[in-house]
Amino acid sequence: MPWVRALDAAAQVKLRGLGARFLHRKTITPVGGLTLDDRARLALATLCCLPLLEFGEEGLHGWSQLIVYPDAFRVNRSHLDAAGVLHEWDDELIGESWDSGPMVLSWADVQSDIDEPDAGFCVAVHEMAHKIDALDGVLDGTPPLPRDWQRAWAADFQRSFDAFVARVDAGETMPIDPYAAEAPEEFFAVCSEYHFSAPALLREFLPDVAAHLARFYGPSPFATRA
Repeated sequence: MPWVRALDAAAQVKLRGLGARFLHRKTITPVGGLTLDDRARLALATLCCLPLLEFGEEGLHGWSQLIVYPDAFRVNRSHLDAAGVLHEWDDELIGESWDSGPMVLSWADVQSDIDEPDAGFCVAVHEMAHKIDALDGVLDGTPPLPRDWQRAWAADFQRSFDAFVARVDAGETMPIDPYAAEAPEEFFAVCSEYHFSAPALLREFLPDVAAHLARFYGPSPFATRA
């Protein structure tokens, strides 16, 4: 895969080891008539482990199953509002991470990310960012970090998130996927995608965030691309 080819030899060896642990510890379950051969399973494990090159296999804790749909999948949602009215609707998703539960991916979108690795999207990285974020018990856009770094991270991400949301709300056309404005945890996950798939754009548009992610994930495999 393009990300792997762009890594140096030492990082490739580390990624291979992480991928092997993923395949040993996780059950990969294709659904909806999908079949996955060994090559596809290895591709999934490799993409899921890209964000763990610096963080390590601790990022695999807390869940045991990867569910893979052939394409985007529907999830029924419900919400009880303040007036006691129950609202129900369907969401069409390409990925999801459940608290202490499985991670879910669309195989068609994983393949699309592999075909266009520098387009700013990588659903496997996005959902893995949520899994890492949740390791400290709170899904808030701040993963487990040393205390001093955590304070600096929280301050820089909150400031950048607030400014991003303000520009989205003002109707500006954004170079970063506006879905990042949904919540701090989505901001972290979306920016993680750009770290791996469009790092130059992330550095230009959100330099403080890009610097933290380069430290957290290690240099992007595409860091030298214009």
